[in-house]
Amino acid sequence: MDTIFISDLHLDKTRSDTVDYFLKFIKDRSATLEKLYILGDFVESWVGDDDPADGVIDAFEILKSISKQTKIYFMHGNRDFMISSNICVKYGMELIEDPTLINLHNRRILLMHGDTLCVDDIKYQEFRQLVRKKSWQRQMMQKSLEERLMIANKLRNKSINETTNKDEFIMDVNEEEVKKCFVRSGAEMIIHGHTHRPMIHEVEIDKQKHKRIVLGDWNTKSHIFILNKKNTELQEIQLK
Repeated sequence: MDTIFISDLHLDKTRSDTVDYFLKFIKDRSATLEKLYILGDFVESWVGDDDPADGVIDAFEILKSISKQTKIYFMHGNRDFMISSNICVKYGMELIEDPTLINLHNRRILLMHGDTLCVDDIKYQEFRQLVRKKSWQRQMMQKSLEERLMIANKLRNKSINETTNKDEFIMDVNEEEVKKCFVRSGAEMIIHGHTHRPMIHEVEIDKQKHKRIVLGDWNTKSHIFILNKKNTELQEIQLK
């Protein structure tokens, strides 16, 4: 039986092909899927429990349909951090903190969305700190659904424009921050998404080798991480 880690699907009504592929992905893998970890940015945006989830509701429903035989864990990303524990329960998921340390098949693994590793992007870290405050979220929820959808769209467009003008290194992880996370957690492996740069990195600390697994975004292809009692694999999947 497999444990699969995914992130950065960015599901949205404008990306119906990605939604369709995710539905097929779950159907094809469900028979051997023991645990599924979704490490953030499952959807492109979420503005509260009353979000209409246009075009993506089927993705939530299929998770609910397999939740009796598959344990599903959900971690917030920078796009969907307003998905509540109530929504997670409704669709058969358990909301987990970022970061979360797990023990799986005798491995200590630290799970993260990955944005907190990008400490060189100071403006983003300041913005993240602001919007994760309960006071900011309460103020947001006092606005009408229409207003919140408009704000989310503006923030998304602003993010796209800023990303275009940022240096590549700023948007990637800071290696020293990665090492600090390994030391603090005692983990031998970190699994995260966010950067959309799938790869397995070896990190040496005090002559001990650790692994940092970076998951892919779901565009024309993606990379998921599969772990079972016998093997580990960063697997490329074609979204066709």
